Amino acid sequence: METRRITINIAGRVYPLNVPAAEEETLRKVGKQIENMIKDFEKNFNVQDKQDALAMCALKLGTNAEVISLEKENIIQSSVNQLKKISQKIEETED
Repeated sequence: METRRITINIAGRVYPLNVPAAEEETLRKVGKQIENMIKDFEKNFNVQDKQDALAMCALKLGTNAEVISLEKENIIQSSVNQLKKISQKIEETED
């Protein structure tokens, strides 16, 4: 697996990373999103401390991830229920 050395700038700090080549674009995109979120928090909520802005970013990203996870679980459960119904109908027609 090919790795690349990249740097990501978050909250005025540079983080050198060795990442799989396939993940480089995603990491850069996420780094940019975090930077934009920090700017939004500083602008819209008068956040002065970078640590506070980072904490708010972590809460927002964690909340988003949890919502997506719950939605995914609901979709999977709904699909399982639909498959069970289809399976039951198939079994009924075979009898």
